[in-house]
Order: sequence, then structure tokens, then C-alpha cells
Amino acid sequence: MDKIKILQINKLYYPVVGGIEKIVQQLAEGLNDKTDMKVLVCRKKGMGKTENINGVEVRKASSLGIYFSMPVSFSFFLCLKKMSKDRDVLLFHMPFPLGDMAALMSGFKGKIVVWWHSDIVKQKNIMWLYEPIMNKFLKRADLIIVATKGHIDGSKYLNQYRKKCVVIPYGIDGKIMRDSKSCEVRVKKDKDINFLFIGRLVYYKGCQVLLEAFSKLKTGKLIVAGEGVLKETLKKQAEKLKITGRIKFEINPSDKRVMELYRKCDVFVLPSVERSEAFGLVQAEAMAYGKPVINTRLESGVPYVSVDKLTGITVEAGNAKELSKAMEYLIENPDVREKMGIEAKKRAYENFSEEKMIEKTLKILNSVSRKVD
Repeated sequence: MDKIKILQINKLYYPVVGGIEKIVQQLAEGLNDKTDMKVLVCRKKGMGKTENINGVEVRKASSLGIYFSMPVSFSFFLCLKKMSKDRDVLLFHMPFPLGDMAALMSGFKGKIVVWWHSDIVKQKNIMWLYEPIMNKFLKRADLIIVATKGHIDGSKYLNQYRKKCVVIPYGIDGKIMRDSKSCEVRVKKDKDINFLFIGRLVYYKGCQVLLEAFSKLKTGKLIVAGEGVLKETLKKQAEKLKITGRIKFEINPSDKRVMELYRKCDVFVLPSVERSEAFGLVQAEAMAYGKPVINTRLESGVPYVSVDKLTGITVEAGNAKELSKAMEYLIENPDVREKMGIEAKKRAYENFSEEKMIEKTLKILNSVSRKVD
């Protein structure tokens, strides 16, 4: 049987770093030998070009730059029209308004699968303009993939398309799974434990709430690893709160260093405050290392990844007092940390493996391509 021909479409691609970009790369490389895979994205800025990245053909359309989190690319429309001609399935990653418009204008008659990652939250003031286009595209789609049931329940737009939604959880990078396999759940008995945050230093991650919560603790250390526009703001906040001796900022840690940080931490904290945090793959990665997670009660997939009172503690988003109490509780109860860490590792390996994500996606794409309208 001939391999299914897939064109995967997203805003950006590796080496751009981001949660969605990582998933797109995992799918592209994981399905490359099993399918005829091509990828279409935009450049952040510059002339278009075609690259071979780890064996995958990636077309990067020209772009005038990124505005309101969206590439401005006129050539993208022509690229999609040309590249989709011989494809069986187009796999779109949303939100990506430019992709929606290009698909609807392309005249493509084949199957369309959408991977819905998140509602548009920060740029919600443009929804009056974009929502009619988005709904037309979602009606056109043959199937919608989401990473958790929370993506459907927490969305303002997906409920009417619930019947065409399927759940495929994100997969943890294979390097992390291999490294974490040998990491046993070991718990300190003293109170000087290490809290860890990894992620972009941007508004919806809730790092300002985390620093406020941490300042209320008498013991413990905190590492904040990442890069972003709030870097200097957070450093000044740490000085104001007089916690600079107990907090360390690590800017853009390497993959090797990230794995080392997971190994050495005692508790992982994901203090996100907006639905822009739709899943939080970093919490699943920490769970693979047997670390309990403190996350937030968002209307998204976040609380579906690490489960309250099983693999960690879920607190109200933006509530520094409640977050601090959860951190204090885990400091004072090493037996609970150990139990949660064991359950966390078990859940990560059973639910969030890269292999399972790729296998389920391939099955879905093959099924959709064979479906007769």
C-alpha cells in the first residue's frame, strides 16, 4: 500500500523554540518514514526557502515579520496551493489564522485534519474579525485533534464541533524519556528542597505569582529557567522580595542542563494564570522524572496532565497565598512527595509517550484519508 501523503502546516518550525513547534517537529520526524511527509511554515522574517531538517522537507514561506503573534506572508497562500496538490491529508496546527484563510482559498478538495492547541486568548480583540473564518474552516475540517478533554471543555469555540474531536495527548521527547527512565524516586527528608520552573518568562506563565508565593516560605530554593520579556522584571521583583539568596535564574539552559534540572529538583511548579497555557508539556516531563507537580486550575488541559492529590497539587490560578501553602505542604510532607512522585512517573510513562502520540496520529490520518464522503 502506498504511503499516505501529508502536508503539515504551522506558523513556524525548528529551530524556533515553542511547545507547538516541538509537537510539529516530533510528528514530522516521527511520521517521516511511515508517510510521505512535507511541512509548510513561515519564516519569522526574510525570503522563503526550502530546507531538509533531519530528513524532513520543510518549506519556509517568506515573511515581512511577525505582528500580533502572526507571520505576515503573502507567498504562503501560493505555497499552500502548490504543495497541497498531491497531498492526501493536510494537518493544520491551530490557532493560525493565516493558515485557515490560505486553506479556504486554496481550492483543496482532500481531507483536512486540525490539531487544536489553544483558543486565541491574548489577541481576543481580533476574534470578531477572525471567528467567522475560523468557524468556516472548522466546519470544513474532517477531524479535530486535541491533547486533552480539557481543551474541548475549556474552549469557547469547540463545543459545537465536539463530535468530530478526538483526544491524542502530547508526547514527551524521546531523549527525556530515555534519560528519566533511570531516575528513581528519591525524597529528601530535610526541608531545604528545590523547586523548579521551566518555561518562557511571559505574562501567562505566572512567574510573578510564583516569586511572591516563594517569598512567604522560610526554607527551600527556587530555580527559574527560561527566557522572555519579563526576565529583568522578575529579577527586580526577587530583589524587592529579598529572596535573591534563595533563587537562581538560568537563561536558555541547554537540553542537557534541562534534564539535569529535572533530576535535581524536588518539586516542579507550573503557576500559569491564563488559558494560553493549554497543556504544559514541561509538567509531563518533570513527572517522567518522578517529580510531584504544583499546577493551576485553568480551563484548559493543564489540570488533566498532573492530577490534583494524585501526582501533585492543583491550586487557584493567580493565588499566591494558595500556591505558597501548597509549596509549604510539600516541604513539610516528604512521604506525600514520594507517593506523588511515584504516581507522577507512572502517569507520564502510561499517557504521554512520544511513540504513542505518533502511533495514534498515524492511525487517525490513515483512517481519515480512506474515508469516503
